[in-house]
Amino acid sequence: MITGTTSPAKRRRRVTLTFIGAGLTSVSLIATSDVTNSWGASTDPAPPASAASSESTGSAESIAASTQDTTLVTAPESERIDLAVPTFSNPTAITNPRFPIAELDQVIQLGVEAGAALRFEVTLLPDTKVIEWNGQQVETLVSQFIAYQDGRVLEVAVDFFAQADDGAVWYFGEDVANYVDGAIDNTDGTWLAGRDGPPGMIMPADPQVGDVYRPENIPGFVFEEVTVMAVDQTVEGPTGPVEGAIVVQELLMDGLLEDKTFAPGYGEFFFAVEAEQEVVQMALAVPTDLLTGAMPGELTILSSGVDDISGAVAAEDWEALSATLGTMTTAWEAYQAGDVPPLLEAQMNNALDALAEAVGARAAPATSQAAIEVGLATLDAELQFRPPADVDEDRLLLWARQLEVDEAAGDTALTAGDQVVMEAIQERIGEG
Repeated sequence: MITGTTSPAKRRRRVTLTFIGAGLTSVSLIATSDVTNSWGASTDPAPPASAASSESTGSAESIAASTQDTTLVTAPESERIDLAVPTFSNPTAITNPRFPIAELDQVIQLGVEAGAALRFEVTLLPDTKVIEWNGQQVETLVSQFIAYQDGRVLEVAVDFFAQADDGAVWYFGEDVANYVDGAIDNTDGTWLAGRDGPPGMIMPADPQVGDVYRPENIPGFVFEEVTVMAVDQTVEGPTGPVEGAIVVQELLMDGLLEDKTFAPGYGEFFFAVEAEQEVVQMALAVPTDLLTGAMPGELTILSSGVDDISGAVAAEDWEALSATLGTMTTAWEAYQAGDVPPLLEAQMNNALDALAEAVGARAAPATSQAAIEVGLATLDAELQFRPPADVDEDRLLLWARQLEVDEAAGDTALTAGDQVVMEAIQERIGEG
């Protein structure tokens, strides 16, 4: 995802780590050792002095509640490109093409993990956050991240980024809430530069094969080490080929390896964790994939059809429902004859198939649910023509309809999750 560096579909967990780096024997992270440089960046890894310390000083203490023993083999320090002290004169002017967070209004990423559908929404928020670190007051951009699993909220986070004077982008932390059944299960992965440790480089100014850097660098608390595997790659984007991409491999704190691609105009474009059968790809980014002209009439027909279906379900007018479904299907077939971003096309095809099945079975609750999913898929397509804030206002209406459906089913866990999503959307459109 563009705003975070660890997949939210995996629960972040604290682990007992042993690092093996260049010139090192096994170094347990729960041992006390002096392992940071003068500005607090971990070189040979050790845990933070505490999760609430003002700086990572190199005086490491035992971390609590270790749940898993993991040995990590890290890169030699000679390969690290993130050890120099960064300076930040104009930190919110993020111009790095492979991490263009300042220029992306909203991103949709779609994927799967072990058979469960994943959806990530990344939205640049209008506010900034000043973070004190290493004697500097660094103003950071703030980005909101929402993860869904099978259509239900999994994580909501805000992330903080700044560009150093050399053009590298640095990650200054994240505020995470992980959800289970609509309730906060934990806040694992939450950290803040200055309070918990140093910031981490998330994208070099000019990445080269073999470069190593750490987007999260408070071992035992949050840790990721990235190695650049390939540069100058061409990838197939939502609307055509994208040149200048890089491919990296990321070593996670639990020992898993994550393969990622970053592309100009998009940022985090693709990632996969083979061990967890997880693959997520870029579906759409705006304004990168914005199209000129008025919104096509076919999308308007789809949106109107979703509204019509809601009323017809209440009346159990199945003939009207079948007619509306036919009109919507015809409109979509006409629209997809053009150039539709592939993942959005597949998403809509699946949603319309589910709606057709529900209408054919005359199953009212399933029809209501499928109509909402068609509506959400339609709004994703409308992002190519409408401002994200306007689309989010319509998303809010659909989630209010989802809340009604879940309340009618008496599912308190789902209704709690609906409220979480609605509050997050309200935050991004300035109503929170």
